[in-house]
Amino acid sequence: MKMPDLTDTQALTRNRARAMRAPALFLHEDLRDEIKERLAEVNKSFTSIAIVTGFPDFWREAFPTARIIPDDEVLALEPGAFDLVIHAMALHWANDPVGQLIQCRRALQPDGLLLAALLGGQTLYELRACLAEAESAVTGGISPRVLPMAEIRDLGGLLQRAGLALPVADSFARKVHYRDAFHLMQDLRAMGEGNALNDRLRRPTRRAVFAKMAELYAQAYAVDGGRVAATFDMVFLTGWAPHESQQKPLRPGSAVNRLADALNAAEIIVPATKGEG
Repeated sequence: MKMPDLTDTQALTRNRARAMRAPALFLHEDLRDEIKERLAEVNKSFTSIAIVTGFPDFWREAFPTARIIPDDEVLALEPGAFDLVIHAMALHWANDPVGQLIQCRRALQPDGLLLAALLGGQTLYELRACLAEAESAVTGGISPRVLPMAEIRDLGGLLQRAGLALPVADSFARKVHYRDAFHLMQDLRAMGEGNALNDRLRRPTRRAVFAKMAELYAQAYAVDGGRVAATFDMVFLTGWAPHESQQKPLRPGSAVNRLADALNAAEIIVPATKGEG
């Protein structure tokens, strides 16, 4: 049985279209620069690139020769057609993230590279906590408001499930300071990262909830100058389509040198104990 969708894809599309009227894509700019830096460190040139994204104009400008693919449930990627696939700032909204990675893996040529950049589980933990506390205090309940994003330890496992070799998951925290919590929420709309959850509240939220949230936010997360801090957990997933040239772990017992010799230490052999019947 298919699990209920987490994301309302129509609402997500509307949010992204609205954001482009006056976009705030500094996170995409950070990711673009980081991806280009990482690619420069890879001893390989890429000639057939696909980028999966909900912001085609930005990424087309960043990689003019790349093929831009919308982050639909079924990706328009031909099997074995690319030596580099970049999944850019969209995987955290996917209803089936493993399926997205599997499709990217199938689109890679042998020894092709997948780079996925997304928001991780510590993103907006401040806003999440303050909204929950404020809504509970004002209404006596909590409704889904901030996308529940995966932790890096879970995301790394997705690469292996997708059949990618040499998987690596790493992250860094991007701290941004805002005038107040309302300024942060305005920026989220300009990023296209507003609430697009399927189970979101479908009626207007009482003003008292947001007023209480802003008060709690200012109390708990104030920084110098009277501003407040927000955290964006930037996660990078890297994996390669398997190829015979890639390094492989040694089989147990196949080592040709002893650890004791490498450490220049005496080897201590502990005799086995005989089990009692």
